[in-house]
Amino acid sequence: MAQFLKRGRGWQARIQWRDSFGKRHTKSKSGFKTKALAKKWAITNEEQLNIGLKIDRAVSLADYYEHWINTYKQDKVAEVTMQTYLTLGKDLRDYFGNTGIKNITRMQYQEFINGYGKDHAPTSVQKINGFIRSCVQSAILDDYLTKDFTQGVALGGNKNLVVKVQYLNIKEIKALLHAANTHLTPHFTSRYMIITAIYTGMRLSEIQALTWKDIDFQQQTISINKSWNFHIRQFKATKNPSSVRTIRVNPELLALLSQLRSNRASTMVFTNQYGTIPTSNAVNKTLRKLLNELNIHKRNFHFHSLRHSHVALLLANGIDIYAISKRLGHSNIKTTANTYAYLIDEYKDQTDKQIISALSVL
Repeated sequence: MAQFLKRGRGWQARIQWRDSFGKRHTKSKSGFKTKALAKKWAITNEEQLNIGLKIDRAVSLADYYEHWINTYKQDKVAEVTMQTYLTLGKDLRDYFGNTGIKNITRMQYQEFINGYGKDHAPTSVQKINGFIRSCVQSAILDDYLTKDFTQGVALGGNKNLVVKVQYLNIKEIKALLHAANTHLTPHFTSRYMIITAIYTGMRLSEIQALTWKDIDFQQQTISINKSWNFHIRQFKATKNPSSVRTIRVNPELLALLSQLRSNRASTMVFTNQYGTIPTSNAVNKTLRKLLNELNIHKRNFHFHSLRHSHVALLLANGIDIYAISKRLGHSNIKTTANTYAYLIDEYKDQTDKQIISALSVL
């Protein structure tokens, strides 16, 4: 029930209600020039109460977002992804300050996206919009909002900031494989990990986590069911449920991995002479050394680029994109198509020739 009091030259509106536990709540606001404006405020808040909105719990977008990632994302996403969440939280606080989440309009959010897009590539804009939309939908479920202010937003981005993913062509892959095979020793396993990435397209954390139980030498398969947290040297879940998969591998890779059985005292495949698994810095240092020896210089090329090189190798040999998607452990084929669109385009001529050949035999 609303109450209206004359306060000096203005009016104060006050509403009271009881929650589902019978606890009394009060909310008031002063400074209205007329009683009609005070009534309008009271009616609006009572309507929000009637649909279940928590009008007594004011929270800023930045604060809710921070609480949301701590509750739903902490220890549940990869460290690099978590860093993106945290950086976005700082951007939201810098832009919106303490603005209440329920006070943000769709136009204000569009302006934020427009500004963000000036300094970020389109894929980055799409990613952070997805983060914020999930957060907003959570706020709706928690009764802080009734509308999704991210709905219908126009996404853009600075195309000049798109970083083309680097990969090796077939000639370079063969050269790197030959160089990595040179001077192999089970005491230092970084080269074995590089070779595994080329042959399988596995992520570094998936390779680091491999145990001997994951390799079936008879069936020629590798089971990918976990990843590795090198900070605490413990297993963790794969990037997502679709990353759990079993892939076929070639005999050449299995023959090389069998050399590491001399380290069988460890259940881990890539344990080195120090009893540890090589870190990202270690394998990238070895990779850069090998590439420099081969006089291969590619900007932004690192261990994960071997995964892209694996895709290029498969596409060059006419492997279907659906099969590639399953092998990589992507959640859907759209992810694969978007990530490797430039590679697919590069092999379009070859695919077109295959199509014409297939039609010509009719």
